[in-house]
Amino acid sequence: MRKRTALLLLALSLASFGTLCALRGAPMADLLVYRAEGAAVAHGTDLYGFTVTEWRLPATYPPFAAILFVPAAWLPVPVLKTAFLAANVLLLAVLVVLSARLARRTPAPPVVCAATALALWLEPVFQTLLFGQVNLAVACLTLWDLTRPPGARWAGAALGIAAGIKLTPAVFLAWLLLRGRIGEAATALAAFAGTVACGAVLLPSATVSFWTRRLWETGRVGKAWIVDNQSLQGLIARMLGDPAPGLGWVLPALVTAAVGLWLAARARQERHGILLAACTALLVCPISWSHHWVWCVPLLAVLLGDGRRWAAAATAAVFTARTLWLVPHAGDRDLHLPWWQQPAASPYPLLVLALLAGAGAAARRPGRQAAPSARISSASTIR
Repeated sequence: MRKRTALLLLALSLASFGTLCALRGAPMADLLVYRAEGAAVAHGTDLYGFTVTEWRLPATYPPFAAILFVPAAWLPVPVLKTAFLAANVLLLAVLVVLSARLARRTPAPPVVCAATALALWLEPVFQTLLFGQVNLAVACLTLWDLTRPPGARWAGAALGIAAGIKLTPAVFLAWLLLRGRIGEAATALAAFAGTVACGAVLLPSATVSFWTRRLWETGRVGKAWIVDNQSLQGLIARMLGDPAPGLGWVLPALVTAAVGLWLAARARQERHGILLAACTALLVCPISWSHHWVWCVPLLAVLLGDGRRWAAAATAAVFTARTLWLVPHAGDRDLHLPWWQQPAASPYPLLVLALLAGAGAAARRPGRQAAPSARISSASTIR
C-alpha cells in the first residue's frame, strides 16, 4: 500500500471522527469521572462518595487507578479531552502493531496507518474514544506483556499493573498458570499486589471500601440488562426479560468460564489461547460495556493472519454494524424485545459463544497439541 494513500485514509478518518465529536459535543463522560477521581485523591475527599455528569456516574475502579488519574485533575476540561483523544488514537496504532505481532506479522508503516484509520470505526473503539475510556491503554499493556519474547525481563509485570487499573485482565493470571508460564504468573500477581498495596498506603479508607464493598456492588456500575452491556448476563437478562436473572446467569457463566479457560489453555496456537481467554473474560464478566470489546482488533488481526478472510469480514461486520443501538432501548424496552431482535441486541456475546463452540470443535479433532509453554517467536512482513 502506498504511503500517501494510507496517510490520506488516516487523515480522512480522523477528520470525520473529529467532525462527529464536534457535532455531538464530545461528552467523554468517563473521562470526567476519571478527572473527578483524580481530584478526590488530590483533595482527600471520599473517592466513592461522588457522582458526576448528567448521568450521575460514580467511581468504579480500584484506588490505584484513581491515583494514576490525579494529573487529569490539573488540566482544563477542553485540554484534557483533546489530550485523551490524541493519546487514544496513538494507543490504537500501538494496538494495531501489537495485534499484528500476536498474529506473527510485522506490518509496514502504511499498513499500520490504514488499519488504524479503519479500526477507528469499529464500534468498541469508536465508543472508547467518544467516552474517553482507558480500554485501549489496558489492552495495550496486557497484549504487549503477553507477546514479549521468551525469557523477557519482568514479563508479567505490565499485566499485573493492567489488572490493578481495571480488573478484567486478571483472567490472564489463571491462563498463564494453566499454560505453564508459572514465572510470569507469579510476576503478574506480585505486580497486581503492588498496585493494591500502593492504594492501601496512599488511600487506606478507599482501599478498604473498594475491596470489601464497592467491588461487589455491580449495580453501581450500571444496569446489567441494557443493550450497552454485551456480556452473558446482559444477553440472558434480555432474553428472559428479567433485570436480575440470578442463577439463570450465574450457573451458565461458571460453566462458560470453565470451558473458555480450558479451551484457552489447550489451544494449539498461543495467539488463539490469548484471544479465547480475553473473550471469555469479557463474556462472563457481570458487565462488559460495548466499548470494553476493543479486543476485536487483535481478533481481526489473527483471523486475517490465519488466512480466514471470510471469518474476518463477518467479524468486522459484527463490530461495525452497531445493531445493538438499532433495537428499541429507551427506558426498559431492552427487557421487552421480541425474539427476532435478540441477536441484534447481543451481537458480541453471541459471536464469542460461536467462537468458543468453534474452538471446542477444533479441540476434538485429532492433531498435535502445542506445548503449553510455546511462545510467539516468528514474524513476517506485510507491505
